[in-house]
Amino acid sequence: MRRTLSAVAAAAALAVTVLTGPPAHAADPRAVLATPGVAWILDPATGRTEVTVDSTVPASAQAVLRSAYAVRHDPGRLRILIAGGDGVYATGRCSLGANVHAGTTYYFVTSGHCTGTGTTFYADAAHRTVLGTRTGTSFPVNDYGIVRYTGTVAHPSAVDTYPGLLPIKGVALAYVGMTVCRSGVTTGVRCGIVTALNATVAYAEGVVTGLIRTNICAEPGDSGGPLYDPATGRILGVLSGGTGDCTTGGTTYYQPIGEILSAYGVTLP
Repeated sequence: MRRTLSAVAAAAALAVTVLTGPPAHAADPRAVLATPGVAWILDPATGRTEVTVDSTVPASAQAVLRSAYAVRHDPGRLRILIAGGDGVYATGRCSLGANVHAGTTYYFVTSGHCTGTGTTFYADAAHRTVLGTRTGTSFPVNDYGIVRYTGTVAHPSAVDTYPGLLPIKGVALAYVGMTVCRSGVTTGVRCGIVTALNATVAYAEGVVTGLIRTNICAEPGDSGGPLYDPATGRILGVLSGGTGDCTTGGTTYYQPIGEILSAYGVTLP
């Protein structure tokens, strides 16, 4: 299901204006929310908007935000994590999210900022082993895409846990405090907890809504990799982006898997 910024803003009682640059002199805190480097959630328990800013948000914009919201600073720059789970390659490197199917036709899903970079995907950086062809992509607002397998590479319904494979048992819904892990080609498996739901993130490339937030680190190339429950083998989402790195720690955001499956009419395992 596609969401619009206006629908999300209405649900949060916010009137968000998407901006092309930092609104240094904006007086309305609601407009400043769409500044690149800002992420926010509406806490359902308190009804308050909680805001996170990265190191690129100007002090003037931060001051406007603090006049209306509780603001937390995350070091580094909020970014999509393409430098491009197992690695998948088009013009850059990303990570495969999950293998899915519609009947006997098989696909993999990953992040939309990854599928937007090319139409043919490969299993190697040299582009020798074809995986398949992009059949759908959505970014920004959403951050997901889908690739139909056309090559002969085996595609089990599993998460690469570096080493070994964890069979995927289905879909899980995230909740705050849930213990989760993610897998990606750059940094392997990292674990932590879900810290918020329905987060909105303003990347430099555009605003993405409805994301799961965790305290797990990630680095470029991990984008698109799965967020999963290590106890049950159920998938929660695919990595969109975040701040920090796996040396100092970070915050990461994920597109929920259920929305991706619904958008493309596919299932897993």
